[in-house]
Amino acid sequence: MATSVPLTQITLPGHRAPGAGFEAPFEMLDACHERVERMLRLLDRLQQHLVHTGWDANAAQAATDVMRYFDQAAPLHHEDEERHVFPPLLASGDPVLCTIVRRLQQDHLDMAQGWARARTVLATLTQPPAPGWRGLTPDESAALNGFAALYQQHLKDEDGVVYPAARAQLSTEALQAMSADMMRRRGLEPG
Repeated sequence: MATSVPLTQITLPGHRAPGAGFEAPFEMLDACHERVERMLRLLDRLQQHLVHTGWDANAAQAATDVMRYFDQAAPLHHEDEERHVFPPLLASGDPVLCTIVRRLQQDHLDMAQGWARARTVLATLTQPPAPGWRGLTPDESAALNGFAALYQQHLKDEDGVVYPAARAQLSTEALQAMSADMMRRRGLEPG
């Protein structure tokens, strides 16, 4: 079964910042989640492309794009959450929120390990494969799919429960400090 959208139409050249600005930190976090979802869809399309078309320059570019995002932007995004979103919710003492936040913190650790495995697979796809290559092995596919699966409930819990709760708790001053910290850690000057 061929993919409905060619891989070349969904690869994302270069590393673009999300459409939101840092002056609205939760909108920036939401935009990052949208980018994560696009990268996960690209990862899925890459695997379909490899099955139906095989390795080519488009596959190499898709692997590079996914690696760039999860190497650069995703760790900063997770740190934003660890520094600014999770602490006030843990401090609230709400048992439901605390349970969810602790699981999300564990997810971040699991994602780092899953990314190491997935990245190894993607790195091999950035160059032409050895003669006789027949596609991803079951273990390689499992590494990519396992990494993507880690994000599904994680994003749902953050978007549906954690972000709204944190938005409701953070003061204007806390949001300004969050914005300034997010910019500073990315080498930008708060304006």
